[in-house]
Amino acid sequence: MAGESANSNEIVIPSLTRVWLAAVGTTAPADATVVMPSGWRSVGLTTEDSLKFNNEPNFEQVRSAQSSFPTRTFQTQDASTIEVDLQQWSGPNFQAVYGGGEITTVTAADTKKHFKFVPPRIGSRTEIAACIEVVDGGKHYRYMVPRCMQMEGVNTELAKTKEAVLPLRLAVQGGDDTDAWYVITDDNAFAPPAPPAGG
Repeated sequence: MAGESANSNEIVIPSLTRVWLAAVGTTAPADATVVMPSGWRSVGLTTEDSLKFNNEPNFEQVRSAQSSFPTRTFQTQDASTIEVDLQQWSGPNFQAVYGGGEITTVTAADTKKHFKFVPPRIGSRTEIAACIEVVDGGKHYRYMVPRCMQMEGVNTELAKTKEAVLPLRLAVQGGDDTDAWYVITDDNAFAPPAPPAGG
């Protein structure tokens, strides 16, 4: 059929995902497969069904007496978030989940080292950069977020019958000097169309 575009090779099954975090301003990877540059840290193991990248634009509509439908629709806001549940408990993961905070060594009565985590005070949350890496066979995708911030409450279930996860919830931050987020990939389905002949 003319114009048929069905192609099962363009179906993506995320067989492997990774989440990387870094300080804002850390050099981003130049492509979809290069080794992550210095300064990026993997959060480690995550639950297999929790990773989500959400994009939720907001719109306003103008209604007029001459139409039963909106006569104009315009976008007023944009919002994107990252959601993932971390399975590994560590100091850096606690700081990511709680939006910062301080970790110190404390004096203990026994011979083991003990550590203290204090969540950030109001006004002292820190922004971070994030990368979601998705692999499907020979196709690779990296969602790059130059600036994001933890902006939700943390609900950690401490049940006896399952692992306790750390819910990482990051809100993408924007600005006029950089893209709020972007995807880099080696998937040929993303190749721009060739310019028309003689154009």
